Amino acid sequence: MNQIKIIADSTCDLSEELLEKYNISILPLMLSLDDKNFKDGVEIKVEDIYQWSDQTGKTPKTAAPTIGDAQEFLTPYVKENMDIIFFGISEAMSGTCNVMRLAAQSLDYQKLHVIDSKSLSTGIGLQVLRAADLVLQGKSIDDILEDIQMTREKVRASFVIDTLTFLHRGGRCSGVTAILANTLNLKPEIVVIDGKMKVGKKYRGNQSTVILKYAKDREAELLKADPSRVFITHSGCQKEVIDSVNEYLRGLNYFNEIIETRAGGVISSHCGPNTLGVLYINQ
Repeated sequence: MNQIKIIADSTCDLSEELLEKYNISILPLMLSLDDKNFKDGVEIKVEDIYQWSDQTGKTPKTAAPTIGDAQEFLTPYVKENMDIIFFGISEAMSGTCNVMRLAAQSLDYQKLHVIDSKSLSTGIGLQVLRAADLVLQGKSIDDILEDIQMTREKVRASFVIDTLTFLHRGGRCSGVTAILANTLNLKPEIVVIDGKMKVGKKYRGNQSTVILKYAKDREAELLKADPSRVFITHSGCQKEVIDSVNEYLRGLNYFNEIIETRAGGVISSHCGPNTLGVLYINQ
């Protein structure tokens, strides 16, 4: 039986420990800070992005990998004649999935299976790890692809933003909206629905209180979720805030794994610091 290789783009926000444990490889997206280009998660730190953004009043431009980079990335697995499953950020947000299809066409390779995650951050990561679990269980490529199609619609990805400043800098909300929200101390919840980001609840107050309330608002759904794992993913929050959410989730006595991860450059550059999400898969 041919081997199966799981790969994903850098927006999946999985830690190095998880990538190593499950033998997952990452294709980085690109970040442009004025005239300088960097590979996400490889050539620039999130803190440097925040510093540059505060100094310039801009957010980095993000882009899919080049077809050349994608070809180079795929080549070792192509030479091994492996079935390759690639998970990319929602196609409604990026052309990364299409770049991978074009790269496979240019290599005349038929065994690349491109998955539009219809999600972002560890909403992708949840799908990646589930597929990796199935690989370890010895499931066939057809069984894994069928499971992915069923699972993808059940992923719940959301997060609460501390400030709209970074979304405004990136052109995703007006300056008036950002100023008003920041002045009123509003913390919007962003929910990923069918691959697109939409505004959910609008919380008000300090971030530590808001984040815990946001997590508790999900309790009924959390207790019906796939108990395998739940993610706490953040873009640089205070330890006390992260710990409070972790303690709450532990108190549910439901999940086998509660995994904390730090968002990478692409996700963090749009949402800004102090953003946190609780991500899981519904049963």
